[in-house]
Amino acid sequence: MIKCVCALVFSVLWVLPEMLVAAPPQKQEVLAALELANDYFISKNPDPGKPTFVKKERPSNLWTRGVYFEGLIALTEVERQTNGAKYAPYKKYIEDWGAAHRWKPRNGVTTRDADDYCCCQTYLDMYWQERRDEMLQPTVECMDNVLESQELPWVSGGQTKSEGSCGDWTWIDAIQMGLPVLSKLTRIRHLEGDENAKRYAEQGWRMYETSRNMIGGGLFNAKDGLWWRDRDFVPPYQEPNGEDCYWSRGNGWVYAALVRAMDAMLVGEHAEAPDYMEPLGENSWRNLGEDAHFQDYRRDYLAMTKALVQCQRKDGFWNVSLHDETNYGGVELSGTALFIYGMAWGVRHGYLSKRKYLPTILNTWESMVNTCLHTNGFLGYVQGTGKEPKDSQPVTYSKQPDFEDYGLGCFLLCGTEIIKLLAI
Repeated sequence: MIKCVCALVFSVLWVLPEMLVAAPPQKQEVLAALELANDYFISKNPDPGKPTFVKKERPSNLWTRGVYFEGLIALTEVERQTNGAKYAPYKKYIEDWGAAHRWKPRNGVTTRDADDYCCCQTYLDMYWQERRDEMLQPTVECMDNVLESQELPWVSGGQTKSEGSCGDWTWIDAIQMGLPVLSKLTRIRHLEGDENAKRYAEQGWRMYETSRNMIGGGLFNAKDGLWWRDRDFVPPYQEPNGEDCYWSRGNGWVYAALVRAMDAMLVGEHAEAPDYMEPLGENSWRNLGEDAHFQDYRRDYLAMTKALVQCQRKDGFWNVSLHDETNYGGVELSGTALFIYGMAWGVRHGYLSKRKYLPTILNTWESMVNTCLHTNGFLGYVQGTGKEPKDSQPVTYSKQPDFEDYGLGCFLLCGTEIIKLLAI
């Protein structure tokens, strides 16, 4: 495969973060890169309901594909608003995928595994567009099951405790897989008139807080503004250079989850009932007030942003190990895309300084496209599945990860958020 040439990208001067970008990209240029990558994936996977096979067969509503569809539905919404030719086929691809699984989580509505109900984020987005009950009810049943207090032992400090469903998210990836489902369901139920819609948001906070403050003694290190992936990486575990182990994509999952949880609570001032779909160019929002912990999420989001900027590479990427560049250091796309997705959202909503962060966002996007996107749409430098820096190494330009879908999903989320930012 030949490295992507500049025809698909824009010319941006590399500047200091405090300076403005000299030549920001056009929305159509960003959209072209997203379509190229997405069309490559669909051409390889024309049947969205077909099971995946990586060492063993798995249904195509597993978490990796769920993340991809999070990105695809965001891209589809941009296509709709720009009269893009890809809107209809992309939307049909999503509908065919959901219908193939009867809009159910992997392993059914009784599952308590966040990896299984990650797909419900897209199911809920599709329901809000189509208002077909079969798209909604399995997710409601699953989340109502999560709300029930059940015995689920987990170990902290040598003591076995029972936190019910609040202890389900023992690894930080699960926060992205699960929290936005509860937040999106709160939004939908509230806008449909459910006076107790906030019960889902409250459950999301309880589960998030348990992961943050209790599991493994607390997986969030407030001092560093970053997260240990699970209890196995809490000190005294160290990276080769003696630093704590903060895995890039794991922190990217949490960062994206915070953004998606907050976003679910915001309605654009120019969005109209009954769908309240946010128009491109929206620059003002009202908070539904259904999540009492919105400011808690915002506080953690800002703390993470500050920490992430401090460990960004000069080329715009982040290493797989955020505090040890010697431990499998090098370009990595998925974590980088999640971080830029979150920063673009923050600038667009006024939580981050446009003057300070816009150059970082646009320069890193240019680096991702120039460095990772092949001319046929394949994305290089995506770390395969795992839970720490050493997994699925080496990460290279031409190596195909074990699953191609979630890296693409991160790329699509990032690019569509940049398009929204450029539209303001």
